[in-house]
Amino acid sequence: MVIAATELAKSKTGGLIVLEREIQIKDIIDTGVKIDAEVSPQLIVNLFTPNTPLHDGAVVISKNKIAAAACILPLADDKDIAKEIGTRHRAGIGVSKESDAIAIVISEETGKISVGKDGTLIMDVKEEALKNILMKQMITKRFGNEKYKTNN
Repeated sequence: MVIAATELAKSKTGGLIVLEREIQIKDIIDTGVKIDAEVSPQLIVNLFTPNTPLHDGAVVISKNKIAAAACILPLADDKDIAKEIGTRHRAGIGVSKESDAIAIVISEETGKISVGKDGTLIMDVKEEALKNILMKQMITKRFGNEKYKTNN
């Protein structure tokens, strides 16, 4: 994800990558074109190539696979969101507000990366910060609340 987002940002290619977490977003996946492919930075970058059939909309990652591309997301319409925030960013906020998904938004105007999380937008995220956010948010809960058993 980090490599793909960084490559898209460098070329100022707009992108919107949604990472499904605990709450399934099948209804959103169903709005797009089914891909069901292994995740690779090259494929993600290719899916957002301008003037290609799947470049508009979001790519959704579900169960460690690219589930679909060209997905339509709910838009955040909060009155307190700055007017200069565009549709792609509003979609990133919207999907993170209606589910626990994480949205990575790449601006085609500025080449900056933002992260939609819990209905908010973290703007101008650098590569290392993006890596840290994803590591923290995407680690499974398997180890989070369990106490390790010992044979003592």
